[in-house]
Amino acid sequence: MFWNLIVLIFLLWIIGLVLNIIGNLIHILLVIALFIILFKLGRKFAKK
Repeated sequence: MFWNLIVLIFLLWIIGLVLNIIGNLIHILLVIALFIILFKLGRKFAKK
């Protein structure tokens, strides 16, 4: 029973870590996408 608890906590910790990494990657991608969109809009307005 005790070992099952340790394994469960360990698995939850790994899942939390993976979700945290995925969340950070999504955040970075969103920021990059935002910069690209702003850059394209800025160039479009600059041409006019």
